[in-house]
Amino acid sequence: MGLSAEKLREDLDAVAAREPRLAAELQRIGYPEPRLRARGYKTLLRTIVGQQVSVAAAASMWGKLEAELGADFTPGCVLKRDFDALRACGLSRQKQGYARSLCELVEAGELDFDGLPADDEEAIELLTCIKGIGRWSAEIYLLFAEGRPDIWPAGDLAVQEGVKRLLGLEERPAEKATRMLAESWSPQRGAMAIFTWHFYANPAL
Repeated sequence: MGLSAEKLREDLDAVAAREPRLAAELQRIGYPEPRLRARGYKTLLRTIVGQQVSVAAAASMWGKLEAELGADFTPGCVLKRDFDALRACGLSRQKQGYARSLCELVEAGELDFDGLPADDEEAIELLTCIKGIGRWSAEIYLLFAEGRPDIWPAGDLAVQEGVKRLLGLEERPAEKATRMLAESWSPQRGAMAIFTWHFYANPAL
C-alpha cells in the first residue's frame, strides 16, 4: 500500500545524492508525507466519481454511494442498481458507464487487483482498458495503492510545474519533455513525483 515515509525518504536521499538541487530543497522544505490508498477497485471507482468535480463534491457523492450501497459494497452491488439510483448519488450517465465498465471487468475476473502485471507499462495498459481510466489515473493508482517506486505521472500539471521550478527552467515542460527530464531519477521516480507535488504546493516557495 503506497510508498511509506521510510521508503520515500530513502528514495529521495538516493536521488539527492546525484541531484544537488533536490538536496538543497529537501534541506529547505523537508520531506513529503506519504500518499497512501487502498489496493482494489474502490480506489479506481473513487477516481471516476471525482473526475471533473471539486474534492468536496466528490466526497459528497461517495458518501451517498456508501449510504445507498453499504460501506462494504461489492462491484455486484453497483451493477444491480439502476440508472436513477446511481443518478441520485450524483453519478452522471457518463460516470455510470465508467463505473459499470470497471465493475463488470472485476466481476468477470478480467481485472485482478492482487495480480496486476509486475511490469509497470503492462499494468498501465491493463488498467486503461477500463472506460474512463486514462494513463494518469492508472499511474496514480499504481503509485498510491501499490507503491510502485518508479511510476512517473509526467502528464500531471503539478508534476510538470514542480520539475520546472526544481530544475530552474523558463517554461513548464510538456509531458514528453517531463518524462525525458526525469530519466536520470529512475528507479526512484515515484518518490520524485510525490516530492514535486510537495514542492509545488509548499508555501515557502
